[in-house]
Amino acid sequence: MSEIVVVGGGFAGVWAAAAAARLLKEVRGSVPGGAEETGGTTGAAGPEHTVRLVTPEDDLVMRPRLYEAEPHTMRVPLDRILAPAGVRRTAAAVTAVDTARRTLTAVDRTGEAREIVYDRLVLATGSRLVRPEIPGAGHLHDVDTLAGATALDTHLHALPDLPEDPPQDLPPVLRNGLPKDRPEGTPTAATARWTAVVVGSGPTGLEVATELVRRLRTIAAPHGAADRVRVVLVERAATVGASLGAPAAPVIARALEELGIETRPGVTVTSVEAGGVTLSDGSRLPARTAVWTAGVRAAEPAGLVPGRHDEAGRLEVDAFLQVTGVPGVWAAGDAATAPTGHGHRTVFSCQYAIPLGKLAGRNAAAGLLGVEPEPFAPGPYVICLDLGDAGGLYATGWERAVQLTGDEAKKYKRAVTEQWIYPPLDDGPELLRQADHRLRTRRSNPV
Repeated sequence: MSEIVVVGGGFAGVWAAAAAARLLKEVRGSVPGGAEETGGTTGAAGPEHTVRLVTPEDDLVMRPRLYEAEPHTMRVPLDRILAPAGVRRTAAAVTAVDTARRTLTAVDRTGEAREIVYDRLVLATGSRLVRPEIPGAGHLHDVDTLAGATALDTHLHALPDLPEDPPQDLPPVLRNGLPKDRPEGTPTAATARWTAVVVGSGPTGLEVATELVRRLRTIAAPHGAADRVRVVLVERAATVGASLGAPAAPVIARALEELGIETRPGVTVTSVEAGGVTLSDGSRLPARTAVWTAGVRAAEPAGLVPGRHDEAGRLEVDAFLQVTGVPGVWAAGDAATAPTGHGHRTVFSCQYAIPLGKLAGRNAAAGLLGVEPEPFAPGPYVICLDLGDAGGLYATGWERAVQLTGDEAKKYKRAVTEQWIYPPLDDGPELLRQADHRLRTRRSNPV
């Protein structure tokens, strides 16, 4: 019996396992254009081959939605996704990879270690936030994991119970370091209790900051403090949102202006306390909430596999997503850096995790079955942002050409995160149908 082992229970891992199961069934002649019902211990893999997912988590976390309220609901059970398609799951964390012997060492929740033998391995272990080593870093919240996002949500709802602190008059709103008049309807005074500092103005930082305005006001309103809410966005670079490209800059600036979000470019956080944040320019922001969103690396298991790694710890893969120089191992999602054509490579994004997972799983199975592998051919790069009550932003191509803004862009973003990225539950045939790497969009464009 040959086993394809997929490590990682995120989007890339789920779709890698589903795609491997699909090809194994297809070769058996049971996926003529859809997929038939499967079940039992052999399921989609048949008696000669099996597909196993190894992850310490029980749920697929909808990570792109963790900036929203009620993040504890942003998950779906892995067994309801994969078991109907015959994919086995082992609840354990991989601690070692021996690519010469083709074995993994995995530790389960009881602390017991076991060895798992693989014929083909797909590493899809995702990424992690790089937290700073500064005084008081333990006071920093994040939305990188379900646990982190849930802790932030719990913290926000506990703010009304904190001791009163005196309101302070606010200076003019800063936009790229320059004072501007405060937009009508935004606070002229604030308290530390209702002030949040968000560090990093990449996609996650912008979504956190813009959504926090509404989340904080909703919690503060019953206590007569909605007008005390203050959100400050801190960015080390000279320009807020620079990584999103010049065409997006005016859209982002208008959204921040509309929501009354202050910006502090050109500085970073040097220390954090329960009631305040100190910046590298020596200033201090009284704040009970601080959220860190800056910096991402491939999660630690990627470092267990030999091969070339980029500066973010991702494994270099070829056009077929096989790890360069490591036979029998493929990488997908945030664990991989793959060529996308025209001199660009994949970035940390759910947009790439799903197609990378599908193709890596398919090609890993192809290597067992004597089927020709297929090269990675992703769709156009896109940016899709939720900007809170200011709408959204949808841009395409590496030049980041803006296509939609405002309510239309927000509608598109919500369709992506609330519908399109959710895999089917309790439906093996539909999962295998959608696992076809040639499918780019599973539903019609909502706009």
